[in-house]
Amino acid sequence: MDRRQFSKITAVSLAAPPALAAARERPVERKHYVAVLPRQPTLDPKQVEVLEFFAYGCEHCHAFEPTIDAWQKKLPADVRFRRIPVAFREGPMVMHQKLFFAIETLGLVQQLHGKVFTAMHLERRRFQTPEDVADFGAKNGVDPAVLVGALNSFSAATKAKEATLLATGYKFQGTPSIGVNGRWLTSGLMAGSNEKSLAVAEHLIGLAKQSA
Repeated sequence: MDRRQFSKITAVSLAAPPALAAARERPVERKHYVAVLPRQPTLDPKQVEVLEFFAYGCEHCHAFEPTIDAWQKKLPADVRFRRIPVAFREGPMVMHQKLFFAIETLGLVQQLHGKVFTAMHLERRRFQTPEDVADFGAKNGVDPAVLVGALNSFSAATKAKEATLLATGYKFQGTPSIGVNGRWLTSGLMAGSNEKSLAVAEHLIGLAKQSA
């Protein structure tokens, strides 16, 4: 989702540069990825941190979710993967941020994260009110009061603000984008496709380990 056109989701692949021939072409800075300046903080200096910047309302994030989820499950133990929900303005998008952090706090990411995408993009739900979230929880076997309580918690609000600061620091222009270790950013727009951005991310993970 382009931050300048968040209400009009466009196919980033239409504007993408020539596809990265992952098997033969080494990722190139300023073409397939960019350096992040100043460097952004990570949670643990002993781990390489990989961030997925996403928005529940982004159709490309929805399509990419099964692929990046399978990919992150195969990352080595010294690589930390984090999902960072972003909001380009106040309103429902901030609620979507809090919804993710509520799900994460309750340990329900594997159970519910993909279902939120499905509800929004296939069932046309908008999650604009706590009642919408309560109804979603009830339909998916989660106590509505518990889910809404986590949604409205101080922790979810704080994490949403922290996510916005981190997204601002990475200076990404659309979702989904991938940040690596506070130092680099790639995306489908730069790499040639969202799937190819994972190959670039793997290259950047390697660079981070070499410079550790």
